[in-house]
Amino acid sequence: MGTKDEAAGTWNLNLEPRTWHVLRLVWTVILGVWFWCCPGDNTNAQPPRIDRANLLLYRRSGGEIRPVTSVGDWRRRRAEILRGMQQVMGPLPGKTKRCPLDVTVEEEMDCGAYVRRFLTYNSEPGSRVPAYLLIPKATLERGRKTAGILCLHQTHSLGQKVVVGLGNSTNDAYGVELVKRGYICLAPAYPLLANYHPDLKALGYQSGTMKAIWDNVRGLDLLESLPFVRRARFGAIGHSLGGHNAIFTAVFDERIQVIVSSCGFDSFLDYMNGNIQGWTSDRYMPRLLAYRDRLDEIPFDFHELLGALAPRRLFISAPLGDTNFDWRSVDAVAKAASQVYALYGAPQRLRVEHPDCGHLFPPRAREAAYQWFDENLK
Repeated sequence: MGTKDEAAGTWNLNLEPRTWHVLRLVWTVILGVWFWCCPGDNTNAQPPRIDRANLLLYRRSGGEIRPVTSVGDWRRRRAEILRGMQQVMGPLPGKTKRCPLDVTVEEEMDCGAYVRRFLTYNSEPGSRVPAYLLIPKATLERGRKTAGILCLHQTHSLGQKVVVGLGNSTNDAYGVELVKRGYICLAPAYPLLANYHPDLKALGYQSGTMKAIWDNVRGLDLLESLPFVRRARFGAIGHSLGGHNAIFTAVFDERIQVIVSSCGFDSFLDYMNGNIQGWTSDRYMPRLLAYRDRLDEIPFDFHELLGALAPRRLFISAPLGDTNFDWRSVDAVAKAASQVYALYGAPQRLRVEHPDCGHLFPPRAREAAYQWFDENLK
């Protein structure tokens, strides 16, 4: 068994060299497993990232990357995408934050064909969201259930007012145009813009993006609570900030069945020629700053987010002259997502348009988007 060196206080095991060699190999393996599973201070240690452009790959529970051959395989890849989003955005809130909405109508205006209500609602304990609700008068008079749409605003000093026609920005008043087509429209404020400045840190958020997602999820709860709104089948539309806000929310909440995104994204790899700074403010995702010199390691990208929306209906407007988001990158992203739509047998549910303009949501593109809602939501 070995002898003890009394002077040194150690044991000499007197093992053969071959035995020592085997023990060293075993110990090396044990240490490797330990450092992989328990990285200590290396909190960024992650398994290798799956190719963002190849959505027909997924990771098995043992870590092996395999081809997607079924919707079930894809759902496993999708779950990994959602984990990657929350790694950057912070966790999606759960039941503890789903408090009573306690809706308070602050003002109601007769706008001819529709009623506009300014209201606030509890999205969680300690946080009230200001929003506009537009209701067709025909819906109120006939008591007929109508489809509801989240109308999400762009970055603007007046916030959600631009969506409901109060911002002197005609290309952004899609809430007004949609309510006139018979839809019930909810336009919530985005955190840290205009009149809405929640304390993200005190509320436990790592990003304004996740706070906005949760406010929108609760906005859907509000729509579902109205007796004249059809449940569990909603639309979401947005331009610029609203364009990616609609996508983010729809990824996490599958009650949104039809999505319209104008000037909302390109790949993180292509954004502003690799300068990701614009995505890293408190209003967006501060944790992205850690990836500024390794963009390829960001644990999600829009290829995967669009794939995560499948097989739901998705309309994308990507103008040829947009200097924020490159239409060529948008096409590459959509091409990757089309793999998942094809897997579901629904390639026609993903549509991309390229209006000849700058960072705008022009009339012809809006009309095409509204027809998309009419065909798929009414």
